[in-house]
Order: sequence, then structure tokens, then C-alpha cells
Amino acid sequence: MIRIKEAGGWRLVEHPDHARLAGEFARHWGNADFAPPEPRGDILVAVTRHDDAWAERDARPCLTRAGLPSAFSHELVGTYSAFEEIDLADYLAVRGRATEAVAADNPYAAILISMHTVNLLTEQANLAGVSQPDLVRLREFLLGQRRRQAALAMQVRATGRAADVEAAGLERAFEFLQVCDNLSLIACVRYPQPRPLRHRHPLRDGTLTTLQCTPLGGDTYRISPYPFDADELRLTVPCRCVRGGIFASEEQFRAAYAAVAPESLALCLVR
Repeated sequence: MIRIKEAGGWRLVEHPDHARLAGEFARHWGNADFAPPEPRGDILVAVTRHDDAWAERDARPCLTRAGLPSAFSHELVGTYSAFEEIDLADYLAVRGRATEAVAADNPYAAILISMHTVNLLTEQANLAGVSQPDLVRLREFLLGQRRRQAALAMQVRATGRAADVEAAGLERAFEFLQVCDNLSLIACVRYPQPRPLRHRHPLRDGTLTTLQCTPLGGDTYRISPYPFDADELRLTVPCRCVRGGIFASEEQFRAAYAAVAPESLALCLVR
């Protein structure tokens, strides 16, 4: 779940819907300045489905110890310290299922999703409050994910696509997933300040550049330099607006969540 605090309650976006929004960014990536990613079809699968494993958990939303919706929020952008909001073992189980959710259908996409998970739990994670037993569990999980990536790469090579799983190409594709994910999270939490998007990305001439996301108000964001195929990109993501600030129990929160009809958060990206 992803949350926005609003007057009187919360606007909540489920993780798979956030990922599908990221997939729309990926689908529209490419213009005179930026080339579409390659292998495009596999990368679109990875971006669009990287949070499929959250569907079951988001269908039964949880609360934090403080009685707030257990969800990603704008405070977590840039420093992944969500372990106060979710049991680490539960989180690792979800992240492991994220890889396996697509592995049978598309092992290349599963590699990128696993790389994304490993990055979240290493480069981006704030582990200051994690217990020693959980740190051991985390190290074992990361080792397992890296072994899984190697096994999936062998599957891709066996289909005659050895070039696709060379390290440099995988890194470029992984960074592309990350930028689409990052932009979607910024929009889904209404991040209030200008922010560079993750990683540098190649222009058609090979020059690497950092993309800047600037909120203009009204869920409109300027992206500079601009990588999309339309000068104004209008998209929506499903959400629900739940009234209430702090909830007394998960049963109360789940009932409130189930009782409201789905809505749409409309956003616009411009040059």
C-alpha cells in the first residue's frame, strides 16, 4: 500500500497499481532525445509486474503500531526505512514472491525484479533499527536472490539470448526499472519538492543525464530533460479514499477500506 495524507483521511494506492503506472511510464519512454529501452517487451513486463506479489497483502491492508495505514509514504522516498511498518520476515517473503511471480513466464524480467529487490535492501535501505537475527535473515535472503538471478540468467542464455544477460545490459535495464518505479512512487505519494530521479540515463547520443522531477501542483510534474513520447502525458492510477486518521483496529480499518468505492488519482507529466 502507498498512502497520501489528506484532510479527513488517507488516499491509498495498492502496490500493483503503482507498478502498472510505472509500466505506463516505461511504455511511453522514447522520443527524439531518448531511445526506448531494450529488450523492450521484457523490460515492460518487469516494470509493470515488479510489485505483483503485494496484491494479496494489499487486499487485506494492515496498520502500523501507531494505528496508521501500513504503507509507503513521502517520508520514505530516498531512504527505504519501511521496516518499522512491516515485519521484516513478512517483507522478505513478499519480495521473494515478487521474483517468482514472473520467473516462469519471463526469466529475464524476473532477474530485473530481483535486482530491484536487492538494491532496495542494500543501497537504499536504512537498517539502523533492524535486530541482529533479522540482519542474519536479510543476508541469507540477499544471497538467495543473487543465486536466483544467476540461475535465471542461465535459463535466458539457454534460449540463445546470452547477449541480453551480459552485466552492462542488465544494469542498464535495472536502472530503467528503477527510474520508472521512482517516478511512480513520487506521484503516488505526492512528493512535495523537486527531486532528481534515480540513476543517470542515456540520451540517443550515449550521453548520460539525470532527470529532474518538479511538482507544479494539481498532480502535475515537470520532467527535465523529458523522455516521453507525448509533450503532455496524462495518466491515472486507481486509489481509495478512506476517512479517519488513526484506527483502533485492523478490522475497523479493513472495513473502512472495503466500504469505499475505487477512485482514480489523475496526474500529468509535462516538459
